[in-house]
Parts: sequence; C-alpha cells; structure tokens
Amino acid sequence: MAYSGRFKPKNPQKYAGDPTNIIYRSSWECRVMDWLDKNDDILSWGSEELSIPYISPADGRSHRYYPDFIVKFKDKDDKHKIMILEVKPKYQTQQPKKPSRVTKKYIQDVMEWGKNQAKWKVASEYCMDRGWEFKLITEDHLGL
Repeated sequence: MAYSGRFKPKNPQKYAGDPTNIIYRSSWECRVMDWLDKNDDILSWGSEELSIPYISPADGRSHRYYPDFIVKFKDKDDKHKIMILEVKPKYQTQQPKKPSRVTKKYIQDVMEWGKNQAKWKVASEYCMDRGWEFKLITEDHLGL
C-alpha cells in the first residue's frame, strides 16, 4: 500500500533540513525515515535535500535527481560515513522483460528503467568522487 504524508521526527535535531517539512511518498520511505530517526548510529539525515544533475535518456536533456535520503552515520568501527539511499520497489530495479506484445505499460516501464539507470549511475559516481556510498533499498531490505 503506497501513501504519502508528512513525517514528524522524534529527534528533529538529527534532520539536515527543515524538520517540520519532511514529506514521504510511500509507506516504505516512511518506514526508512522512522528507522533513521530512531537509530543511534545515524548522526544526521535528510530527505530529498541533495540535487544531482543527470542527462535523461528519455529526452537527452539535463534534469535534477533528488535522492530519497542522504545519511551521515557511524560504522561498526565508530568512523563517520555518508551514504545516499534510494527506496524503490524491487521490480523497478530490474530491467523490464519484453512481453510478446509491446504495450504502453511496457514502454513506460522501459523509459522509467532508463531514467533510473541514468540517475543511479550519476549518484554512484557522485558518491565515489566523495568517498561516500550509494545504496538502493527495496522491500527485501525492509523485511516485507
């Protein structure tokens, strides 16, 4: 069940941005926000607070990608690290299978797949240049 709303953190001092204006666009994003807010190893986090330019293969033009989350955390060795997290349904992280008859839905799925691939490639490079990590989160990671 997908839904959207406003998240109210219990630890607003951890939020990098305006803690009164945190919007989630799915129940999965809300679940991740709750975990980030409550986890003691998370030092700070933001939701759609970072903009990364990318070229969309759909139209060949420059667009801005706003990853779901940027997170500063302590690892198991107590070192501070930064990670970008993107929350997506598992089916959107896999290339669409071509059906026997090409449909509008298939074409839309292929276009979305191409845009996501471009976004995730540029996000991975952005992170690599800064010594950060990039991670896709699906329902598998959320225990659903």
